Amino acid sequence: MAALAQLLDFLYPPRCSACGTSLASEAGQRRRVCARCVARVERMPEPRCEVCGGPLESAVSGATRCARCLAHPPRYRIARTVARYRTTAEDEPGSLPALIRRHKYGLDQSAGRALAQYLGDELPVSADDYDVVIPVPLHWRRLWWRGFNQAALLAGEVARRLDLPLDTTALSRRRFTTPQTSRHHDERVKNVRRAFAVTNPERVRNRRVLIVDDVMTTGATVDECARVLLAAGAACVDVFTLARVL
Repeated sequence: MAALAQLLDFLYPPRCSACGTSLASEAGQRRRVCARCVARVERMPEPRCEVCGGPLESAVSGATRCARCLAHPPRYRIARTVARYRTTAEDEPGSLPALIRRHKYGLDQSAGRALAQYLGDELPVSADDYDVVIPVPLHWRRLWWRGFNQAALLAGEVARRLDLPLDTTALSRRRFTTPQTSRHHDERVKNVRRAFAVTNPERVRNRRVLIVDDVMTTGATVDECARVLLAAGAACVDVFTLARVL
């Protein structure tokens, strides 16, 4: 198999999925994104809210939770992310937001493996804290149109790295919702209210659940997922996303 891979690389030189540059200089590492593009990823600024993982307004005040989490505590216990998502970089070649958009809206399923590389060597969550990994589900209409659930592809990689079971059917999206893009927080909350359901409570009862999604904006979607999982008997629910919109 190694010889076949080398032959294919010779015939079809691999290129960075983000910027398109040749990966010949990184041969043998089986990378899908060049080191330069990975290095460009913007990390979440410090200090961070201990609950949602978003930035705190001030490091001087001594606060450990952001204003939103203090005013409206989420149902999930904590949320953690890898990178910052700048909407201004969505059309910027080689940026993580541009690759995420191509993956979701350009119907490029192959970009999923490239996005997994952005997870880095260590995840900001521990396998000891969870029993199962569950992706945010798509409604069947959107799944039919897109052909894949980008959150499920990412959750599969997270589950593999944590050596935890992946359950893609315990949580379902029973109501079709319009895209959350450009909506403010209150509108997002109303849009996803009662949109999710637990298909079999026995599969989540007394289990520590890690919800996985690709991008988190206000957190309304994952919070609604956490609500129905907790109502079904989950012991606790945490959230992990690849990127967070700021």
